[in-house]
Amino acid sequence: MNAVASARTKPHPTNTQAAALRAGVRRDLPKPGEARSSFLLTRVQPALSGLMDGSLSTLAPIFAVALATHRPLTAFFTGAATALGAGVSMAFSEGLSDTGDLTGRGSPVLRGAITGGGTFAGGIFHTLPFLIPGYGAAISIAIAVVASELLVLAWLRRRFFHTSFARSFLAITVGGAIIAALSSALGIAAGG
Repeated sequence: MNAVASARTKPHPTNTQAAALRAGVRRDLPKPGEARSSFLLTRVQPALSGLMDGSLSTLAPIFAVALATHRPLTAFFTGAATALGAGVSMAFSEGLSDTGDLTGRGSPVLRGAITGGGTFAGGIFHTLPFLIPGYGAAISIAIAVVASELLVLAWLRRRFFHTSFARSFLAITVGGAIIAALSSALGIAAGG
């Protein structure tokens, strides 16, 4: 094969690739879209999953106890224990769900920590109002905090996953409403 034919068959690097090679930059670095996708998979999705789980799954025990006992401090301890337990559970669940090697979802320890931290945060925010001694004030502020959490979750889904804010808010609110109805029914039944 002559030199001209050989030159035609070898791929030539683009100017950007050639400049990167001269500068010693690795060629296997992710492209901008790939870096965003990786960030979404390894950081945002675990955090959002944890926040949603903590915000929704902890509603039932907290509000059931609050409605059954009318004792805010008892509801606070129930909520704190639930947020801590759910955070640890979700951390292990996410961390042990896959190694990240096949899925490209990153370090299982980091993902677990992010998910567990998000779950705890999602559960503790609407628990804190139960430190207020008055039952009426505590439950009213807790409900307002839950509404704020739902707005934030819908905004985060819109911001990072480009979903409709209204659609996200509706989906999250339906889940919250189902949980609230179940916990209210149990709390009222237990309070007798």
